[in-house]
Amino acid sequence: MSKKVGQVIVEALEEAGVRRCYGIVGDTLNQISDPMRASGRIAWVHVRHEEAGGFAAGAEALLTGTLTACAGTCGPGSLHFINGLFESHRNRAPVILIATQVASSELGVDFPQELDLRQIYSTCSVFCEELRAPSEARRLTVLAAQAALTKRGVAVLIVPGDIAAMTTDDAVPYRVHAPASMRLPLQADLDRLAEILNAGRKVAVYAGAGAAGAHDEVVDLCRLLQAPLVHTSRAKDFLEYDNPYNVGMTGLIGVRSGYHAVSTCDTLLLIGADFAWRQFYPDKARVIQIDHEPAHLGRRHPVELGVVGDAAPTLRLLLPLLKAKTDSRFLDDCLAIARDVRESLEREERPGRDGLIHPQQVAALVGRHASEDAVFTADGGSPMVWLLRHVAVNGRRRTLLSLLHGTMANAMPMALGAKKALPERQVIAFSGDGGIAMLLGDLLTAVQEEIPIKVVVFNNGTLGFVEMEMKVEGLLDTWTKLKNPDFALLARVVGFAGWRVEHADDLEPAVRAFLDHDGPALLDVRVNGMELVMPPVIEASQAVSTALYAAKATLSGRVGDVVELARSNFLD
Repeated sequence: MSKKVGQVIVEALEEAGVRRCYGIVGDTLNQISDPMRASGRIAWVHVRHEEAGGFAAGAEALLTGTLTACAGTCGPGSLHFINGLFESHRNRAPVILIATQVASSELGVDFPQELDLRQIYSTCSVFCEELRAPSEARRLTVLAAQAALTKRGVAVLIVPGDIAAMTTDDAVPYRVHAPASMRLPLQADLDRLAEILNAGRKVAVYAGAGAAGAHDEVVDLCRLLQAPLVHTSRAKDFLEYDNPYNVGMTGLIGVRSGYHAVSTCDTLLLIGADFAWRQFYPDKARVIQIDHEPAHLGRRHPVELGVVGDAAPTLRLLLPLLKAKTDSRFLDDCLAIARDVRESLEREERPGRDGLIHPQQVAALVGRHASEDAVFTADGGSPMVWLLRHVAVNGRRRTLLSLLHGTMANAMPMALGAKKALPERQVIAFSGDGGIAMLLGDLLTAVQEEIPIKVVVFNNGTLGFVEMEMKVEGLLDTWTKLKNPDFALLARVVGFAGWRVEHADDLEPAVRAFLDHDGPALLDVRVNGMELVMPPVIEASQAVSTALYAAKATLSGRVGDVVELARSNFLD
């Protein structure tokens, strides 16, 4: 049966499990969007900026594990997805981009809107190919979908507009194959792992997102070894809850107890963790690693033994080989520090002097009143720190962050995709004032598409994380200040419900009303603009550099900034 190429592509996407496609329609995309409309099996989500569509599609794919689509017009339309899809790819979300191109007859002659999309997207995809013959439409679409699902990443199919309008007999029934599989280590590797762990006196476990689905096995392992558990920020959802051995995170946004456990252990077991900052690994401990990906073994820090295997089944095979330890002194020491850290974090969640609102208080209150199965997103920078440190998970909640790509402006558009994927669950975005402003137009997407997300704006009038980095380097904060509107009023203009809070006494009632609202809502909170994100330990060089900042600020006539910095972070 003869069909247009655009129809073949849409049918292949439907059969691959795609249920939503994010984008903006137009010109070279028309031959794909029209059969999508006619079929009705894939819902079109009309975003206002393609970058937001890339974030949203990645959030949906990451939460559901199903293939999610984006589609763009030639040139700028498909190019605009790049940052959102880079984020999705680094999160290992199965997303497919149908990137349309100028007519094939015009390629190579610098035609208006012509871009080398293959060269651009090859850096953030597991598959990136151009459709050059109508007869190959189904096969290439299937291969792209299969790569996204099995390799867990972004696939890009480039389709010239004229080819999308051509016909083909579509005779060969290519279909997607994405079977489940399991990786297990050899017995010799398991025996060697057990030997090293049994020999350790102060064993710590450092687990990452690769330990998703292995919560109970990790807890059993820590119990046998009397080992503290340190988790990466991406593993918070999977390992933090119902875990008496958890001592938190290490790293730049970690806490003192996590840092202490990793830095003072004599044996460190990495499980599904690809933590990048080498300075936070121990200097003298024996380091061993279990990971699903062979290429991850030893790539961040040298390891004595690297073992390939999925976390849960590998641990189930390892546990019977371990000897139960009875000396709990190292564990008890780490847990005592973790209790001190928790008390310190709770102090940060209190209101400040004279009604000052600390961002930690905002995060804690929202977390306390949010649904038990809420999905949280957070912008890169300080909002993600407040989410990680001050919102508790329970095995049902999820947190979506830009931890590997580290971008601004991801929270609100990721919330759009999360709510589309899970309409029955509460979805809350922690947005910075800089982040929300960057993709502000997609608040209109929430209204037009009737997506009842909740957006918290941490309004501190500055690019806060950048400002903190400058101060820690001994530099005057420069070009970081933001002249913001009343975001609550702006939200009401576009169709959101909006609340603005400037005094700590008014915060909790506003949080309750905001979360209870039946529809898209925005809470604009004027938080302390001088708040510092404290690292797990303060090095002498950081203290000296911050003192240098204070001296420069004083000499520049900014004594008030120095006083407010000290008052806000050390005197409350």
